[in-house]
Amino acid sequence: MSIALWGLVGLALLVLVYVSTDSFLLKGSVGNAWTVGARDNPPEIGPIAARAHRALWNLLETAPAFLAVTLVAELTSRGGAWVAWGVALYLGARVAYLPAYLSGLPWVRTAFWQVATLGIVLILIGVLVG
Repeated sequence: MSIALWGLVGLALLVLVYVSTDSFLLKGSVGNAWTVGARDNPPEIGPIAARAHRALWNLLETAPAFLAVTLVAELTSRGGAWVAWGVALYLGARVAYLPAYLSGLPWVRTAFWQVATLGIVLILIGVLVG
């Protein structure tokens, strides 16, 4: 399998980790009765559960761009080392982003976000210049 396809597998795994973290921390924050109920009224959730939810949405905001450029790189066989570096930076930074966000460390999560975004840019450069 190519590095681009491994990157897409990695993205799928990351989404599952982020969704699970969000779900388990929400359940721990508000209890099982709300999570299995109709969820008509939003609950007050704790700060860690709220961070996990925001981290998930942040991942889902960048995932389509990563998915798009990685698929283009794979389908056109373009990018070479640019794609390899981009995939590694995006996934590595996204792995580190979740615990950084949950810990509440200022600037650290932003740095990981920037590295992940740089990964997308590198893949894009690889696709465009080839």
